[in-house]
Amino acid sequence: MIHAYDKTYLDKARTALGRMLDFAVYDLKYDITDFFDLFLASGAAQRFEQGDYTLIVGMSGVELAYKVLELSGRAQERIQPQYTVGRSEEYWTGWALAYYQWGTALKFQEIVRCVPIQDIRRLYSPYHEMDIRQFCDKMNELYRTAKPETNLKSLRQKAGFSQRELAELSGVPVRTIQQYEQRQKNINKAQAEYLVMLAQALCCGVEDLMEKV
Repeated sequence: MIHAYDKTYLDKARTALGRMLDFAVYDLKYDITDFFDLFLASGAAQRFEQGDYTLIVGMSGVELAYKVLELSGRAQERIQPQYTVGRSEEYWTGWALAYYQWGTALKFQEIVRCVPIQDIRRLYSPYHEMDIRQFCDKMNELYRTAKPETNLKSLRQKAGFSQRELAELSGVPVRTIQQYEQRQKNINKAQAEYLVMLAQALCCGVEDLMEKV
């Protein structure tokens, strides 16, 4: 898996996202879903997931929250942050989500489309007391349940091809396509030649075919 930024910066990124949500909810009085929607729509989420160091390292969570509001065109008077005692559910949500996004390289928008931010917050108990990898395992389970189809199948259907038509167009055996779509074979371990042939037939990038979860 290729990560958008080095693991050296991961702790800072997790702290920034966690503090952003904590501050937005407890100090700015936003609903967590509403503020995360602003985070997505403002473009800050895309910059964050792409490893923009001005966001993941150069800003505190409070500064990041104000940056989201600025990018969203929402004027907000600066206030003195009131830090919560310990880690709130909202802080943990951002802290854990930043790790999951970094580990999977999924877009934030794709993650919360399948597992809404309020559902991630509900995982606080008991997962805040567990190893972060157990949280990731649970997120993978929820993601797969919400998105049972492989990227290959989704792209093929979007292009309007049957499996046989895609096989004829790409040169990849129809049985192999079926096995990838049914997860009987791991497309992430497919021959590079097959991936290129499928990507060309579907007018997409090889990376778009890969299963990140």
